[in-house]
Amino acid sequence: MKEAIERALDHLGDHSPITAVEQVSGGDINRAYYVQTQAEEYFIKGNEHVPAHFFRAEAYGLSLIKETNTIHVPKVHYYDEPENGEQAVLVMDWIEGGSQSADGERLGHELARLHQQQANEFGLGESTFVGTLEQPNEWCSSWLDYYREFRLKPQLTTAIAKDRMAGSRRSKLETVISRLEEWITHEPKPALLHGDLWGGNWMTGPDGPYLIDPSVLYGDPAFELAFTELFGGFPSSFYKTYEETSPLPPHYEDIKPLYQLFYLLVHLNMFGEGYGRSVDQIVTRYVG
Repeated sequence: MKEAIERALDHLGDHSPITAVEQVSGGDINRAYYVQTQAEEYFIKGNEHVPAHFFRAEAYGLSLIKETNTIHVPKVHYYDEPENGEQAVLVMDWIEGGSQSADGERLGHELARLHQQQANEFGLGESTFVGTLEQPNEWCSSWLDYYREFRLKPQLTTAIAKDRMAGSRRSKLETVISRLEEWITHEPKPALLHGDLWGGNWMTGPDGPYLIDPSVLYGDPAFELAFTELFGGFPSSFYKTYEETSPLPPHYEDIKPLYQLFYLLVHLNMFGEGYGRSVDQIVTRYVG
């Protein structure tokens, strides 16, 4: 990793001596480092077990969010796209974190403003990643078509290939997928979403909340909010100010499990049967 860090710093033009390299928490997927030179402080992620465009997708998502001027994201200095399983790196600003509880209210307001940034269609024009799984995206005029074809069906296919989708689980999920229109009856606007917003993917910086590790798409804001409730990590003030700025659909509580289903399928496919029971509970709720 040392050589990859030195190569990245050389590419972005920081030739000053490196004064510190410390491995820090960076999630379950990448190795992450605090790197200090005489000129700057950086947060550098590395991984040699991902496709070449893995960090390009993350950098693209950060750039889309940054362009909205609604909420902070780390500045991206450099990323590479090496072939043949070589070490890939992403270099960003180092953000000194603080207490999340202090910024919940502001996060809710700023995320709602992000969701007010809209496109003409749902989806995205290129693939991204959710966790380590590649997320195919196409532009779709219908949210339900996008959610069915590019979110639920690919996870179903992956789960079948991993032998985690058989018997009644498979039949019930296939039924849910075919009948989405019965429960998701509102017509959302294509809003810019972070796409992977659990409690570990936002932080408090010196000038307010920051979003990190996006998997962006244009979709239903309720899809984003449903995931924030799945694993916790968001104070009550976040939801209060979000809904003051951008109310959720009246039947949100009825469709929330359908949106959480996607992320539970992702976790089933990435981490195994520990998430199977949660998937079963949701599909059974809708089709018995």
